[in-house]
Amino acid sequence: MYRLKSVIVGRSVLSACLIFLTLMGSCFAGDFHDDFTVVWSRENVIVDDASRTVKLSMNEVAGASLASSDAFLFGSFSVKLKLIKGDSAGTVCSFYLTSYGSNHDEIDFEFLGNETGQPYVVHTNLFSNGVGGREQRMFLWFDPTESFHTYSVIWNHHQILWTVDDTPIRLHRNMESVDSGSYPHKQPMVVAASIFDASTWATRGGAVPTKWEHSPFVVDYKDFTFQGCKSSDNAMSTCTSNYQSNWWETPQFQTLDTNMTSQLRTIHHNYMVYDYCLDQRRYPIPPKECSYNQV
Repeated sequence: MYRLKSVIVGRSVLSACLIFLTLMGSCFAGDFHDDFTVVWSRENVIVDDASRTVKLSMNEVAGASLASSDAFLFGSFSVKLKLIKGDSAGTVCSFYLTSYGSNHDEIDFEFLGNETGQPYVVHTNLFSNGVGGREQRMFLWFDPTESFHTYSVIWNHHQILWTVDDTPIRLHRNMESVDSGSYPHKQPMVVAASIFDASTWATRGGAVPTKWEHSPFVVDYKDFTFQGCKSSDNAMSTCTSNYQSNWWETPQFQTLDTNMTSQLRTIHHNYMVYDYCLDQRRYPIPPKECSYNQV
């Protein structure tokens, strides 16, 4: 049985999350195929219900992609990942939330492969109403190929927080009141994962191609945990009325406390390698949200 797990943020256990099961979906609550749909390359998706793991593999023919059967509007979403060991140049593994259509919303974790296995780059991005271009990249401060690490998104009416092993790595605040269309808040999103060939951009800007002699490339996913407001046929009334009682909407998740602010600043100072807000070639005038999201 795949059970809900308490999420630890800022090193405090959020046991209250289990109160709101009537609004939540928990993936991997039983059979994988009850909770997920294989989007492409079923032959490259290897499921082990007993260990709560899914292996996505990629060869020269195809990668793999899956998505949750349910869509959610706000909540906490996490998975444990063990990334591709050794030469993974040209590959990208992902864990993300997404809606569908040309004006889709999306909240991304993407992991960019490299030639030596170290260091791995985590690439985050955000789409709102079809507009992306909000990339940040940073080195991971551990070897993500040796053991499982937890990657999480907490998304509410006030902010989106990306965390790695409970440490915040990125913050995006809701500033819809002054910059309409800058924050995903209307479209329910599925939870998805994939592995694909990105030779044109993933490793050193596309300078290093995928070396197919090392395939198949395999990434391990474990303990998918979704604690969010489940949308039924896009009926969102249960997600927009009385939402304040959901634990991910409570005051402690509306801002960062002093400790988490310090952690985020440290991560950015030591490991950030790209921030769209500082890219003057792309954005001679930084987007409005950049100053709003400074910590």
